[in-house]
Amino acid sequence: MLRTVLLSLLAILVVIQFFRPEKNQAEGLSSNDISTKYAVPNNVHSVLRRACFDCHSNSTTYPWYDNIQPVAWWLNHHIEEGKEELNFSEFATYSPKKARHKLEEVGEAVTDGWMPLGSYLWIHNDAKLTPEEAKLIANWASGLRKQIQVPAGEEEEHHEGH
Repeated sequence: MLRTVLLSLLAILVVIQFFRPEKNQAEGLSSNDISTKYAVPNNVHSVLRRACFDCHSNSTTYPWYDNIQPVAWWLNHHIEEGKEELNFSEFATYSPKKARHKLEEVGEAVTDGWMPLGSYLWIHNDAKLTPEEAKLIANWASGLRKQIQVPAGEEEEHHEGH
């Protein structure tokens, strides 16, 4: 009985290796990338690429263990959730109100230390932000947020909701 269960599990593990999610790897810079509409200094871009882009852009650098199922499904789900929340590759499509709100969240996320996620940092220690890098990102996000003009009606609606 135990042998049958183990062989069945092994067969399932082998079969699921053939069902892989599509990779999140865009060719080149998106025409909607944040840098096409807003200033992203090189030092900021470097930190964003290292600490944020795997989950918050259309271009993920995959680890070796992405080739093992069901890990790839879990990673794909995580990436899709991250891109749904904030996608730097599609940032230029955001309304001014949404862009300002996302930049506010970026600043809070790095200042409060809940981004990058702890579970991501277990394997990607190089994505850990130093206090200086967190301040750099927060200051950039805050400064950019102030530059983005929101139509008066939208601005009022945003503040009424709080």
